Amino acid sequence: MDKSLQLALADMQGQLFELSKDLGYDSESFIKAFMQSDIAKDLDSEFNHLQWAGKEYILDRIKEELADKLIIGGEAYDKETLYWTGYLYRSWHFYTGESSKEIYKQAPARTMRVTYFPYHTLSVELAIDRLKESYKDKKD
Repeated sequence: MDKSLQLALADMQGQLFELSKDLGYDSESFIKAFMQSDIAKDLDSEFNHLQWAGKEYILDRIKEELADKLIIGGEAYDKETLYWTGYLYRSWHFYTGESSKEIYKQAPARTMRVTYFPYHTLSVELAIDRLKESYKDKKD
């Protein structure tokens, strides 16, 4: 996949995560539901029409397909953390080829919230490498 398309998709996913705050969703439930959804799986595909659909279409699909998993109210992360989380997750997929579900297993929403401050100024690749290393250390 073209690098510029990868960057655009990572940006779009970051924006989607930011919009979850505007819609009043609990951040942890939103991120978990999204990363484990067929929507994220479609974005993981080498080519899927969803990649060209735009965030408004994807947001409508999220509201429809994940309604029973999303919590209105609760704790909403700040927009910078949400954007970085969405952007990093999509970039992670392009960097390693791992699925959104596998990525979420290694770095769930709480982990991303805690690591935002120390990792957000690192390169995307270094942040991903550190998150993967931390997960591996916890498993061992």
